[in-house]
Amino acid sequence: MKSREIAKYIDHTLLKPEASEEAVRKLCAEARDFGFASVCVNGGFTELVARELKGSDVKTCVVIGFPLGAGTSAAKAFEAADAVSRGAEEIDMVISVGRLRSGETASVREDIRAVVQAAEGALVKVIIETCLLTDEQKELACRLAEEAGAHFVKTSTGFSTGGATAEDVALMRRVVGDRLGVKASGGIRKREDAERMIAAGASRIGASASVAICAG
Repeated sequence: MKSREIAKYIDHTLLKPEASEEAVRKLCAEARDFGFASVCVNGGFTELVARELKGSDVKTCVVIGFPLGAGTSAAKAFEAADAVSRGAEEIDMVISVGRLRSGETASVREDIRAVVQAAEGALVKVIIETCLLTDEQKELACRLAEEAGAHFVKTSTGFSTGGATAEDVALMRRVVGDRLGVKASGGIRKREDAERMIAAGASRIGASASVAICAG
């Protein structure tokens, strides 16, 4: 794939706790230059990113319940509404992995639904943290995300025990068909990694090594 083609798949990401305003501004400049799909940051940078990207086609993406997903639904919903009010156009939320693994399917579904509703039309991606789930649990998480009205399912936070694999992307795509997007995130550092995920069914790539990926 050509650099511009692959750039359109990429959420250019900086989620490290030590990220500075200068680093986030650089991230936004790179996203505008390369034509990435979005810039993905922690909520404290929402207004800065929205301001830096104004007038471009690059979206402002904010993570919610990150990276553990273990907070209350009310807290996640508030976080999502706050992010949207400050300029977020896309939301990447983390599910309650512990509840999913405990079989509390209704609770997980309503947790996602609370964020979807609070996001008021913003695109919502649901991080299921595949490295902590069995294949059966991954399938269930994808179905719950769809039932709750989410727009994407996403493999990983990049902060747990593993990242995206082509096998997980293919599994998720098989479950959601063409009804939802699939985002591969975590450990994607080279162009061949990104191309492998896209071939497996990813419609979005989360990466901090986006410039290196596009440079080949």
